[in-house]
Amino acid sequence: MNFKFGKPNKLKSRSTIDLLFKEGKSIKVFPLKLVYLELSSAPSGTLKVGVSVSKRHHKTAVARNRIKRLMREAFRLNRPHYFNNSSTPCALMILYISKKGTTFEELNTTMVKLLQTYNDKTSQNET
Repeated sequence: MNFKFGKPNKLKSRSTIDLLFKEGKSIKVFPLKLVYLELSSAPSGTLKVGVSVSKRHHKTAVARNRIKRLMREAFRLNRPHYFNNSSTPCALMILYISKKGTTFEELNTTMVKLLQTYNDKTSQNET
């Protein structure tokens, strides 16, 4: 299993991010929201992921960066269980929508629920 979360997996393209928020679908499992979009121009099996925390709810950069670090780690640990067999290129943005801070355990369990909901929703669309 590949547990790495390297540069090829990071969502950085401004045009892809704009397209993601314009045409993407979303799933919400509080305190996380997942916006996703299947990409037609990317190579097969490509998965681009970005994380975001609202500056409005978390004023200090220290708080925002800690939550983003925890979100990336929770995603990195759970990605092989949900995306190893995926062949469709996809862009994901995971947003933290709560006003309160969190712990890794809470985020990890929520991430599992979010990714399971995403898998269920996308598998329904394929059949």
